[in-house]
Amino acid sequence: MTATYSGIWPVAPTPFHPDGTLDLDGMKRALDCLIDQGADGICILANFSEQFLISDDEREILTRLCMDHVDGRVPVIVTISHFATPIVIARAQLAKDLGAHSVMMMPPYHGALLKGTAQQTYEQFAAVGKVGIPIMVQDAPLSGVDLPTSLLVKMAQEIEMVKLFKIECPRAANKLRDLIAMGGDAIEGPFDGEEGITLLADLDAGATGSMTSGMIVDQIKPVLTAHREGRFDDATAAYGRVAMVINHENRQCGWQSCKVAMVAGGVIKSDFCRHPIPQLHPDIKARLISLLTPLDPLVLRWGR
Repeated sequence: MTATYSGIWPVAPTPFHPDGTLDLDGMKRALDCLIDQGADGICILANFSEQFLISDDEREILTRLCMDHVDGRVPVIVTISHFATPIVIARAQLAKDLGAHSVMMMPPYHGALLKGTAQQTYEQFAAVGKVGIPIMVQDAPLSGVDLPTSLLVKMAQEIEMVKLFKIECPRAANKLRDLIAMGGDAIEGPFDGEEGITLLADLDAGATGSMTSGMIVDQIKPVLTAHREGRFDDATAAYGRVAMVINHENRQCGWQSCKVAMVAGGVIKSDFCRHPIPQLHPDIKARLISLLTPLDPLVLRWGR
């Protein structure tokens, strides 16, 4: 395996005003906060960016704003998932034209019963590969599409631009280990996801990077650094510090945790999510802040 891509690449949240309109100034501040936390790269328009609540016009506005504002300070990966292959291709082309580092996409799906087959998935990734921008395959339960390791390896070996893999299926470590063993040098960026809830096991399995939320990048990055340097006891201790808040985020909050933390730290003004997403219960928010505060993360200080 050639570990070309590594580090922590958080998903940027999409801030909204309380009336549901895009908070573009808040978007810029969120990006700055992630960079100041030490992000090695940033992902935009992902599931944790609420991509399923954003219109096509808003996607383009956000893509252009984020690429312009980051301005090369860190690489940006743009999520482009859609069931229709022509739409995915157009999104990939826009990302490339604006200078994105890479794109991330799930297999084609639309609801519980309209899912791409293995062949259709391969064909869609191959079509995007012709755009000429590196692709991260997102293997997430949300799509409901089974992505066997053999299919991932086939895409990595036969589609030049398929280079990165975000594995966040159940027992991700087992799949990462098999993917790396079967794919060899074609697997250039094996990443984990799910907020880092299985990070230690995934790093042990060979993951070189992690795509977490943007909540505590500065607290999770030391885990990856220590593990990469062979300081496994330090990695375990660093993970132990953040494990409870990661668990709360993963099991109780989802993407809303990052927004709650950024509001508490003065990064953005509102943690509003568009209907039909319910707002977090005040007790869930309070518990999140109580778990975050002893860690003294930058997110709680950045805007104060």
